[in-house]
Amino acid sequence: MIRIATKIAYLGEGFSGSQIQPGCRTVEGDIISAVRRACKHSDLRMASRTDKGVNATGNVAVFHSDLEDPDAVLRALNAMCDDVHFLSYAIVDDEFNPRHATQREYRYVLRSPDADADKARDCASLFVGGHDFARFCRPDGKPTVATVDSIDISQEGGNIIMTYRARFFLWNMVRRTAAAIDSVASGHSTLDDVEEALAGKEINFGIGRADALTLTDVRYDGIDFRPSDSRVLMEKLDEGAFKASLRRSFYESMM
Repeated sequence: MIRIATKIAYLGEGFSGSQIQPGCRTVEGDIISAVRRACKHSDLRMASRTDKGVNATGNVAVFHSDLEDPDAVLRALNAMCDDVHFLSYAIVDDEFNPRHATQREYRYVLRSPDADADKARDCASLFVGGHDFARFCRPDGKPTVATVDSIDISQEGGNIIMTYRARFFLWNMVRRTAAAIDSVASGHSTLDDVEEALAGKEINFGIGRADALTLTDVRYDGIDFRPSDSRVLMEKLDEGAFKASLRRSFYESMM
């Protein structure tokens, strides 16, 4: 028997989030069903929860397998799961806890052609470091103090791309800080407004759309993931890219 950690990717549409919920289709539910059939186990643990509509290209799932060839395991799981892609793997021991990551990385795409990228950078810098994010998260009874390692701002076409890195994030924290950055970059709020909210003032900047958020990576000290050699995976990704090009062509034909 081996214990496998695998990097997984999925589009959030079609799932009611990642965490298993009775009566709903979830990422965990799809993976558990496949792992039971392929590996004869269901002891799945995941690194990060994602909300309904949120995507991932680098979340991590961990489970035991009676099948001891990890490449064969990923081939089987990719064949069984249409909408979850198993990208790479590492063999880990029973003490490995996927929740205890060194760093998590999220990408948020801000569709705001009139936004000022420099203002976005100035606003993003306010969130870097240790802060009480009580006004920038969804309360769940847990402490609201967190530390953001960095937020990088770049531009792609008419979009602003924000790359967040931290050991952990609070519930809705990226989407709510992204909404604040959008508000400042678009001229609807000021840097002073954001600073006052960080200081505890009751200011609500709203919450960014879920489908613009992607969990791009979860990193661990001393754990190296090996890419899957699965032909099934490559065929799935190629088909997905082709469908996306058809969808884009459809909308562009009417513009």
